[in-house]
Amino acid sequence: MSGLWRPRTLFMRLSLIFVAGLLAAQTLSFWLTMTERNEATMHVMVGYIGQEVTSSVALLDRLTPAEREEWLPKLGRRSYRFELGPGTSGMPPDAKLSQEIGASIAKDIGSKYKVTANAVPGEGEHLEVHLTLSDGTPLTIDMHPMHGIPLSPWLPLVLVAQLALLAGCAWLAVRLATRPLERLARAADTLGPDLTPAALPEDGPEEVARASKAFNSMQARIGIYMRERLQILAAISHDLQTPITRMRLRADMLEDETERARLQKDLKEMELLVREGVAYARTLHGADEKPVRVNPDALIESIVNDYADAGDHVTLEGRVGVAVTTRPQALRRILGNLVDNALKYSGGEEVNVEVSVDDARTQRWSIVVLDRGPGIPQELLDAVFQPFYRVENSRNRETGGTGLGLAIAKQLAQSMNATLTLRNREGGGLEARLTL
Repeated sequence: MSGLWRPRTLFMRLSLIFVAGLLAAQTLSFWLTMTERNEATMHVMVGYIGQEVTSSVALLDRLTPAEREEWLPKLGRRSYRFELGPGTSGMPPDAKLSQEIGASIAKDIGSKYKVTANAVPGEGEHLEVHLTLSDGTPLTIDMHPMHGIPLSPWLPLVLVAQLALLAGCAWLAVRLATRPLERLARAADTLGPDLTPAALPEDGPEEVARASKAFNSMQARIGIYMRERLQILAAISHDLQTPITRMRLRADMLEDETERARLQKDLKEMELLVREGVAYARTLHGADEKPVRVNPDALIESIVNDYADAGDHVTLEGRVGVAVTTRPQALRRILGNLVDNALKYSGGEEVNVEVSVDDARTQRWSIVVLDRGPGIPQELLDAVFQPFYRVENSRNRETGGTGLGLAIAKQLAQSMNATLTLRNREGGGLEARLTL
């Protein structure tokens, strides 16, 4: 089966199974019907030929030799004709239909005439039946038995219409059966960081209703857990502000400048970690910012100019050229985190921000942040998006940060229905691509 084409969707697979099954069943039914029809018709035809030939022989036996020549064409049929004469000799027929016709004629004519039958060599089934009339005249019945019964011209059209109807019914049945799965998949896709999708309708068949009810309960529980976690982190952040402030005031009163600087540095790192942790929790819970129509070129240019004004080597290339609908604050935070990482790990070398339109028809566009830093090992490109994960293991906040920058950027990108990917550049450095 590995070399065969297999449809990817459940809808196509079930449709092919149903249509193929119905087509096979319909073909088998048609074959059985036609076989039974042919056999029954052949049986009737053989008996009819025997009776017709018997009547014709009796008529010819009563006519004068001159009248027989005149009647021969009239007594002939489409599959056989009468000839005065001995005909062609040969072996007894071996074809089943020829044997049945010869036996039927001999049976119907009776013992008054000596009947013999033989096959005539050549293409197709050819049979001759020989007998002698009362006056001694030899009579030959030249026959070409007909196999099968011709179809009516309207029968193929009816069969095609029937197959089309069955295929349509199968398509409708599969569509109705798989639609709840599609609805469930869409609901799962929309269950993003905001956790506010519309509940699935709990109707339809019992299995579908149970699945929808379970999904609605699941997303409600997840929402409760996420809100509780955000409240806990917010409370911790709020409660930590007061002792951190008191500790900073006490540190300012220390006479030892060295100890005071160390303590202030520790407090600064603690405050940064608390702030970043709350920011990450908020991105997990979802962004309250509503999408608005903005000029992305002006927004990105202002971000790059802020870095340039601060003395950082950040350049900008490319333009979108049209207004887009997005979340500007989230976009600013993502781009800021990417540029900060690029500046931190590239050692202050130039960081380039490129903007390009991937597909104007679907309004897909990308922001690419390029640096010439050490890059990231290939096996860790996905792991760096995990919270508190740092490639740099020194635990130094100045060199490794909090480990939340890329995690926050990733969560914000997902809340915007965007994708954020990392790739090592040829010649060294890292490429961070945000596709919206």
